[in-house]
Amino acid sequence: MYKPMTPAGRPQRDVRDLETGHGGGHLAPRIAAWPGARDAAGATPTHPESKGAVRLGPPDGTTSPPETSAGPAPPGADPRPPSFGEALAFWLKLGFISFGGPAGQIAIMHAELVDRRRWISEARFLNTLKYCMLLPGPEAQQLATYVGWLLHRIPGGIAAGALFVIPSIFILMLLSYVYAAHGAVAWVAAVFGGLKAAVLAVVVHAVIRIGRTSLKSPVLLAVAASAFVAIYAFETPFPLIVLGAGLIGYLGGRLRPALFGVMPAPGRTQGPAGGAEVCGDAGSCHIVPSPRRMAKLLAVFALLWLAPVVALHLGPANPVFATEALFFTKAALVTFGGAYAVLAYLAQAGVSHYAWLTGPQMLDGLGLAETTPGPLIMVVQFVGFMAGWNHAGAWSPLAAAVLGALVATYFTFLPGFLFIFLGGPYIEKFRGHRLLSGALSSITAAVVGVILNLAVWFGHQVLFPAGGALNPGAAVIGLAAFAALQWLKAGVVTVILGAAVAGWGAHLVF
Repeated sequence: MYKPMTPAGRPQRDVRDLETGHGGGHLAPRIAAWPGARDAAGATPTHPESKGAVRLGPPDGTTSPPETSAGPAPPGADPRPPSFGEALAFWLKLGFISFGGPAGQIAIMHAELVDRRRWISEARFLNTLKYCMLLPGPEAQQLATYVGWLLHRIPGGIAAGALFVIPSIFILMLLSYVYAAHGAVAWVAAVFGGLKAAVLAVVVHAVIRIGRTSLKSPVLLAVAASAFVAIYAFETPFPLIVLGAGLIGYLGGRLRPALFGVMPAPGRTQGPAGGAEVCGDAGSCHIVPSPRRMAKLLAVFALLWLAPVVALHLGPANPVFATEALFFTKAALVTFGGAYAVLAYLAQAGVSHYAWLTGPQMLDGLGLAETTPGPLIMVVQFVGFMAGWNHAGAWSPLAAAVLGALVATYFTFLPGFLFIFLGGPYIEKFRGHRLLSGALSSITAAVVGVILNLAVWFGHQVLFPAGGALNPGAAVIGLAAFAALQWLKAGVVTVILGAAVAGWGAHLVF
């Protein structure tokens, strides 16, 4: 089962209406405008701030950016476009501090890029975020890629998108090795037992949060229920569920648009007022659509995909790597629903079909991905690592695991760069399109059913290990973690780490 895709109906809603949450993927924060801020159409928002919103403006409620020591444009001065070196330093820093899931990551970028440094305007930031929320994959990483592309063309986009995940690659690689090599040690197993219970709570919490924001009509509720029955009872492949839901939404958007949450297209943005100028010469600007540039991009990305696939097929005497390349490419193209939808796809294919890893190992991988910077979708790297470790063949387990992890990461993120570089200039043409909005609204509803199936599957693995009796320790830790998330509003990283400590403590006591 395969960016928590955007668990919210991305193109149908303004980003101010989306619930906060963790996950990789496409849970964006509800952006609360502060006094004086303007929306994409240039109008000052008048709606009140909602409870639980992530405030992206100054914490004191003023209309000017907060004072900072280095990097920001001085108040009252015209914003200055950053040099490539300045932007590179920021993207590297962002890669190490991007905790908190997409909600926290997007809030950090807004505070730094719009408020503090004023590299882009509020309107441009919001429009960019809306487009990234429409795409499959992790919207926070795609947002960084898009802004880097705006500021410094394709090299800037590559630097921003790559540095957003590179720190996580090394950290997760190290944790994956510790897990694979020493996971059988009793106290380490106890720690991961606590992690499993917390992951179950996180997924159940995500089902509730996503359902509240996306199931806005009885029709969408029926789509979600149908998706759950299809994948739980009939084991229907996730891509077929996505295609079926998209077709229903496409037709429903034409016949009964109100039932599928279709809204009129938002106003077009006329320039980047409030941010540094992106393109002074519109005639040679890289954000102007160009069929010639589009053809070149398609050719380059086709080569970047095909060359390593052929090399993996002809080179290593181990078919698992070429299989990974094809599987994670397909997964990257159907990730409507974010990382939690990816997890459902991975559990269905990686555990049941390919046997790259076991169900408990899948849960442990999610726990590791939750505690590292970067998008939650980095869990695919853990799956690739374990695929190589468990199916090393003539290779050493570590060498096969490292190659498997890099293959999974490369082919998962490569399509996202193409989406940004190819589709960026055409954003305004597709925003608010009725048929597209209806299709994505229906797909988002189907994802709720898929994630519910994931919660049921996780619950069986955690609470009744190996099909045996109830595990009371896991049940207690899981209930406590869910209460902390649902009612105490604790952060996901805090809950995950607390559950790990609880598992270790239970091992010492019992």
